[in-house]
Amino acid sequence: MLPAQTRVEGLGRSRGLRTRCAGALSSVGSISEEETCEKLKGLIQRQVQMCKRNLEVMDSVRRGAQLAIEECQFQFRSRRWNCSTLDALPVFGKVVTQGTREAAFVYAISSAGVAFAVTRACSSGELDKCGCDRTDCSSCPRARPPLLPAHLPPLPLPPWPLQTSLSRPCCALGFQWSGCSDNIAYGVAFSQSFVDVRERSKGASSNRALMNLHNNEAGRKAILNNMRVECKCHGVSGSCEFKTCWKAMPPFRKVGNVLKEKFDGATEVEQSEIGSTKVLVPKNSQFKPHTDEDLVYLDSSPDFCDHDLKNGVLGTSGRQCNKTSKAIDGCELMCCGRGFHTDEVEVVERCSCKFHWCCFVKCKQCHRVVEMHTCR
Repeated sequence: MLPAQTRVEGLGRSRGLRTRCAGALSSVGSISEEETCEKLKGLIQRQVQMCKRNLEVMDSVRRGAQLAIEECQFQFRSRRWNCSTLDALPVFGKVVTQGTREAAFVYAISSAGVAFAVTRACSSGELDKCGCDRTDCSSCPRARPPLLPAHLPPLPLPPWPLQTSLSRPCCALGFQWSGCSDNIAYGVAFSQSFVDVRERSKGASSNRALMNLHNNEAGRKAILNNMRVECKCHGVSGSCEFKTCWKAMPPFRKVGNVLKEKFDGATEVEQSEIGSTKVLVPKNSQFKPHTDEDLVYLDSSPDFCDHDLKNGVLGTSGRQCNKTSKAIDGCELMCCGRGFHTDEVEVVERCSCKFHWCCFVKCKQCHRVVEMHTCR
């Protein structure tokens, strides 16, 4: 898991946010000096050493951790556990020190966040150690030559590097004209080195280390398996006489959606031995084996209903709920049968907006009273 600190809404309260591995990364500003690495709480010694050797990358690691936590809180905004945080390490309390589904998701999204942010920094030119992916030519589909009448000779090749059936110079560089493929290989490799080292330093044979390493990799797979080819057409009057193409990461919201689906279908596992190798297998032998993309967990989750600060559970008292919903965001389930309060609150909204030439939009402010339901 990774470092970050920000301000978020958790269970109706604003709380400091830090993940376990490097609790105060964003609280120290830009990480540009080796001494800063020593001051980061939650890092083990090997991570401190990596921090010192990769100072220019650490701001991306911090952004990745913040991105992961924001996505976690978005995905669980309507659940009893809404990725709420504490002002202490570990930031999620014992929710992540136990081998629960929630811990599985936090580890996966954190690992993905670092890989995503480091890759994005490579592609944007922020890092000297990496740039665009210059190795993958499979994302350079051959250009479709323009259609010409049969009696005309073919057009000569253009002077710029263009992917055609006759020439492939762009693939030698990994891009086509102005394309720049995301260097996901570098981002994933750095995430593996920096994030996984905590588990590997303990010896990756315990149940929990195996679980964490599996979920870390599942988070990175959520990016790798959803890479896409983006292309831009070029030609006269909008025709697609030739293309420039590049490989791009999915939006991080897509990564969060994928991992949330994996959370809902996570597999409960236990340790087993195959020869001399320790592995995780489904606890229920009737379930099919999990894949590298699936999330796995060891322990059942608490119900998250009641306030239990010792275990990092803030409870659902004071949470807003949906009176008409029968799902988990409905008042009956969200409030755990305790009932709910109903208050009338005034909401101010923009309305009657009009566009004025040129060029601004002017709106009125409208007031309306709505019902708000909160758990007892």
